[in-house]
Order: sequence, then C-alpha cells, then structure tokens
Amino acid sequence: MGENRTYPVRVFLSLGSNLGEKEKNISKAKDLLKKKGIEIIKESSIYLTSPWGKKDQPWFLNQVIEVATSLPPEELLNIIKGIEKELGREKGEKWGPRIIDIDILFYGEKIINSPSLTIPHPYLHERAFVLIPLTEIAPEFAHPVLKKKVKELKEKVAEEEVKKWEEEKM
Repeated sequence: MGENRTYPVRVFLSLGSNLGEKEKNISKAKDLLKKKGIEIIKESSIYLTSPWGKKDQPWFLNQVIEVATSLPPEELLNIIKGIEKELGREKGEKWGPRIIDIDILFYGEKIINSPSLTIPHPYLHERAFVLIPLTEIAPEFAHPVLKKKVKELKEKVAEEEVKKWEEEKM
C-alpha cells in the first residue's frame, strides 16, 4: 500500500501573524482549514512572541494546532499556501512580516526532504514560539529525526520572549 493511505494522519501546524488583525487572521486561517476538510483536534493557547530571524518588525501572535487529515503532505502544503494567499499573504522577505504564516511542523512521523517541503520543519527545534505551544498540546510527541520528545526540545530554547496572549491582553 505505502503512499496511498487514506486514514487520517496526526499533523501539527504552526500559525503566526504579525500584520493587521493578528488574532482574527489566525482564527480565519483555522476556519479555512476546517472548510477544506481538515479536522482540528487540539489547539494551544495563543502566544505573543518576539520575531525570529528578522528582529526589526512587529511581534507575532503564534499558535500550534493538531489536525487530522488524509491529504498527502504535498496536497496539504498546497491547501495551506492557498489559504495564506486567500488571507492576503504576499511573497515578502524571508522571515519578514506577514498577515498569516502556516507551517507544517510534523506530518505523523514522516520525514520528507523535497525541494518544496521539509518535514519535520527544519527550524522547529530552535524556535521557542513553536516549542512552547507545541509542548502545551503534545509534550510526549517525539521528533522523528532528533529522537527527542517535544518537551525535551523545549528545555533547550529561551522562553523569555514568548508570553500567553490572554495574559498580555489584561
């Protein structure tokens, strides 16, 4: 059988926004994922986070969600790119400001290295803004390449510039 599997796969997505109505952008992205038949299983809290890679830009709101999908990875990526475009994302500078950013962190335990897609996400183990919300919903999930649990990876990142959004809004 191999690649023709049709049963749902446990997938983790990172959603981020630092332009416009950030919270609404994330909410709209989740609505569009659902409309495309992607079932949201779990959601982390939303976090206010400092920019990563390019520091001179507005802070982000970030969230990690666990979804179930039977879509193959490349098809899921195409849907995600379509959602980003629909919400107004334009091709900008690498790690620059964006209305919405949706990244595939893990696709089950699959390891993919193609020109268009790398899974697990190549930087997730360096990013507190991914690891903190991911640990909230899947602390025991093991990185298929690094062979470490998410909660172990989180211990190695600086957490000071990642704060729960609900606490920041008060």
